[in-house]
Amino acid sequence: MNYLQLHEQNKEQSLFGRYITLQHIEPLLKKYNPEIAGKSVLGKPIYKLQIGTGAIKLFMWSQMHGNESTTTKALFDFIYFLHSKTTASEFILKKFTFCFIPMLNPDGAEAYTRENANGFDLNRDAQNLTQPESIILRKTFEEFKPNYCYNLHDQRTIFGVDDTGKPATVSFLAPAFNESRDINTTRIQAINVIVAMNNVLQKFISSQIGRFDDSFNNNCVGDTFQSLDVPTVLFEAGHFPNDYQREETRKYIFIALLSGIEFLCENDIVINKTNDYLNIPQNKVIFFDFIYKNVKINYDNKEKIINFAAQYKEVVVNGKVHFEARIAQIESLDNFFGHVVIDANSELFLNDESSFPQIDQKADFYLGKSNRIVNGLLNN
Repeated sequence: MNYLQLHEQNKEQSLFGRYITLQHIEPLLKKYNPEIAGKSVLGKPIYKLQIGTGAIKLFMWSQMHGNESTTTKALFDFIYFLHSKTTASEFILKKFTFCFIPMLNPDGAEAYTRENANGFDLNRDAQNLTQPESIILRKTFEEFKPNYCYNLHDQRTIFGVDDTGKPATVSFLAPAFNESRDINTTRIQAINVIVAMNNVLQKFISSQIGRFDDSFNNNCVGDTFQSLDVPTVLFEAGHFPNDYQREETRKYIFIALLSGIEFLCENDIVINKTNDYLNIPQNKVIFFDFIYKNVKINYDNKEKIINFAAQYKEVVVNGKVHFEARIAQIESLDNFFGHVVIDANSELFLNDESSFPQIDQKADFYLGKSNRIVNGLLNN
C-alpha cells in the first residue's frame, strides 16, 4: 500500500494549521450525514458519524482537549479516504463499522484550551462523568459496543524519544487497566495494533516514535475503556522538525490509522507482541523549542557564560495560532535538546529590558551587536 500517495490523494484540503474549530469541520461533516450525539456546556453540537457495515467495530474520538487538533485533521483525511469509493476503501468498509466523534470538546476548541467551558479536563472525568461531553462519550461507547477504541490526542514539542535527541513525532500507549499495569488479552490486542503501526511508521520517521507512560489513572478514558475489556489505543501527535502547523505529523497519523486497520483486516489470531511494544523507546520530556549556548552576560558587574532556553507559547489571534517565543529556563540544560540550537560563541546578551535573560521575557534580544534574535530565531 502506497501510504504517502493515499494521503496526498485524500487530504482534506480545507483543514490547515493548529486552530481547528466546529466552524471549520461542520461543513465537512454535513456532507456525510452525521448525527448530533448531544451538546457541549455552551450548547454547541457534538457530532457523531457512523460508516461501514463490517463486523469489526472501531470507535475513534478526537479533540477531547480543545487545543489538540492534529488528529482531527488526520481523522478527516481518513474519512475522506473512506468515501473515496476505491477498491481499498470499499474493502475496509465491508470489514469495519466505524463510529467517529471528530470533536468532543467544541467549546475548548474555540477557546483553544485543553479544558471544556467549565474548566474540566475531560480526560479526568471518565468515572464521575460530571460533564456533558463526558456523558456523550460514554453513552456513545455503550451504545456502539466497539471492539476497539482509538483515543486521539496531541502532545507538546517538549517530548522526545527517550534520550536520543529525536522528537517524538508520534507516540502510542496501550493504557493500563489496573494499578499493577498487568498485561491481559485485551491489552495485548491494543499492543499488537501499536506494534503494527510502529513497524510501518519506522519506514517514514525512523526513531521518531515513542511509547507513552502507562501509569494507571482510572479517571482517564483510555484506562477506563481498557478496564471494560475493550482494547484501547492512545495516539499522541507530536513534533516533526520545523512543522509547527503539524501538517507533516498529520500525514503520519493518517498512515498510522490506515496501517493499524490493515493489520486488523489481516490478523485474526492474537499473537503476543508485548516485547516488541516494550522495545519502543519511552516518550520523555527532553526538548525546548530554542536553546542558546555560550551566551555572555553581565551580572552584578561580572561577566559569565550561560546557556538558556526559550519555548513557544501558542496564542490565537484573528483565528490563527501565533507562536510567541519566551524565555523558559536558565541553566540546568545538560539533559535537554533544542529544536533550534544557537551558539552565541561568547557574544554578549543585550536587550532593552535587562542585561540578562529573565523567565517569561519575550525572546527578542541581541547576541553581540550583529546577531539579532526575533521571536526566538536568528534574524540578521
